[in-house]
Amino acid sequence: MEEWMSKSAVLTINIDGAARGNPGPAALAYVIAKDGHMLSEEARCLGTATNNVAEYSALVHALERAAELGGEQLLIKSDSELLVKQMNGVYRVKDPRLKVLYDQASRLRERFAAVSIVHVPRAENSHADRLCNEALDGLRDAARSTASSEGNRFREPAGDREGGMQQRALACLHSAARAWKSQDPAAPTPEQVWEEIRKLIAEEIRVSGTVFV
Repeated sequence: MEEWMSKSAVLTINIDGAARGNPGPAALAYVIAKDGHMLSEEARCLGTATNNVAEYSALVHALERAAELGGEQLLIKSDSELLVKQMNGVYRVKDPRLKVLYDQASRLRERFAAVSIVHVPRAENSHADRLCNEALDGLRDAARSTASSEGNRFREPAGDREGGMQQRALACLHSAARAWKSQDPAAPTPEQVWEEIRKLIAEEIRVSGTVFV
C-alpha cells in the first residue's frame, strides 16, 4: 500500500468485469471493504459488451459508490492488467469506447484525496469474479447489497435503488460540468452525457419497473 495512505481510512475495492464472448453478454461487479469488513457490493449485467468495457464499467460504478460512502482514500484491486496500466499512465487508451469510460473514471478519481489502482492475480479477486458470473447466470439482479450494522447483508429497497440511480446521474452531470468549465479537451459531449444518463434510467426501469415522469 502507498505510504501516503492512512490504513484506517482506506476503502479497499475489488473490481471485475466479464464478457462471455468478446463482445458478448457482459457483467460488472465490485466489493468495497474497510478494515476487513464488507461495506457494499454490487453486480449487474451490461448487455452486450467487450471484456475491457466491462472492466472499466466496474471501475466507474465502484468509484461512484465509494463517493456515496464518503470514501477519501481508495485502494482499488483489479485483475485486468490493461486497465491498471492505462489508469496509471503506463499505456495509452486508443479504443474510443474505452476512452469515454477512462475519462469518466479519471474525473471520478479526482474526487478523492488518494486513489491507488493495483494489479492482483485472479485468485485474489475471486469474490468480485464470482459476483460477475452470478449476474451472468441470472442468479443476481442489479440490486446493491450493503453490510448492516450486524454484519449481515440486505437487498437495497427499490426507493434506495432509485436514489442510487439519481446519485450516479448527478455524478455524471457534475463530472461533465467540471470538465466543460475547465475546457478539458477530453470532456464528454452533451450527447455522450445524455447517453450515459439514458442508460441509467433504462436500467432502473428494467430492474424496478419504475416509470419516471
